Amino acid sequence: MQNKTAFSWERYNSTPIVGIVRGLGIDTVRQIVDAYISAHYYTIEITMNTPNVAEIISELRLNYPDLNVGAGTVCSMADLDTAIAAGAKFIVTPIIDEAVIKKCVEMQIPIFPGAYTPSEIYRAWSLGASAVKVFPATQLGPQYIKDVLAPLNQIKLMPTGGVSKDNIKSFFEAGVVGAGMGSSLFDKQMIKANDFEALQNHFTAIRNEINLFVKN
Repeated sequence: MQNKTAFSWERYNSTPIVGIVRGLGIDTVRQIVDAYISAHYYTIEITMNTPNVAEIISELRLNYPDLNVGAGTVCSMADLDTAIAAGAKFIVTPIIDEAVIKKCVEMQIPIFPGAYTPSEIYRAWSLGASAVKVFPATQLGPQYIKDVLAPLNQIKLMPTGGVSKDNIKSFFEAGVVGAGMGSSLFDKQMIKANDFEALQNHFTAIRNEINLFVKN
């Protein structure tokens, strides 16, 4: 599949959360996505270490035109080629791979590279990152975001790893432009129980935490 429709920043900004799907089958992903869209979430990444990742991305692109479907855990040009061929609208990496970032910038595909230290964050931004994925954010917390943005306030940050319903508001208060969420968003027990109504309510509760920062 080719990228015939671009990433929608408008839909992303309406709920600036990137949901991270890892290791789930397409039947489960479909049910998750139905609840996801019903809760007004529009940006989701499928990690490259998910079985049949290309097929899942392609199917979501085909059947959910309002969804920003991207690829995560992109660690090489080979991963990037697979993701783009499948139709990924955006790319997320856990690391700085300069070739991957530069190729995405050249193709005008949003790229969220992972970085940890201020130097890495600045390097990723300088290479053309759409926003820098601060990863892992588990031990860093909102205060780290404040500290980084004090001298580097022009950089857009998206913490990932350790962001939850309990602390997401604090991250946005610190100045982030979005957040990546995996297991804290896609509750494993609700999914295992096939309770997608509860999952939708969970999505809504998290979104309500950042209502003040959402561009409706």
